[in-house]
Amino acid sequence: MGNAGSRRRVLIIEDEPSIRNVLYVLLASIGCDAETATNGAQALAMVQREQFDALLLDLRCSDLEPEMVLSNVHRIRPSLIGRVLVVAAEVADEKALELFARNFRVHVRRDQLDEVKGVMRAMLTLAPSPEPPSQ
Repeated sequence: MGNAGSRRRVLIIEDEPSIRNVLYVLLASIGCDAETATNGAQALAMVQREQFDALLLDLRCSDLEPEMVLSNVHRIRPSLIGRVLVVAAEVADEKALELFARNFRVHVRRDQLDEVKGVMRAMLTLAPSPEPPSQ
């Protein structure tokens, strides 16, 4: 899926172990190497020191507001702009709709695994490999 046969790396930010495991397996099924973070602070530390092709963020999982996670990710690693898939349990979640309207993020319900898989596959197919981590 990546350049020169390399596998794309995706960071899953999800606090529920069962959902995190399902997403991990789902990403592996489309040829991705996944890393996991259980909260926003851990995710930001990982983005700072490691290279990822995309992020999969659960709207309700973070110790930080999702907006803060997204803005810090974009500050640390601008190459991830447009490569964040935000998932939520409820499509009608007002907070989610407000966030997506302001930031133009793709949003899917996390229980719609085929849609998560399709959106992530399309996002990674269109995305060039990111720059190496800054030192």
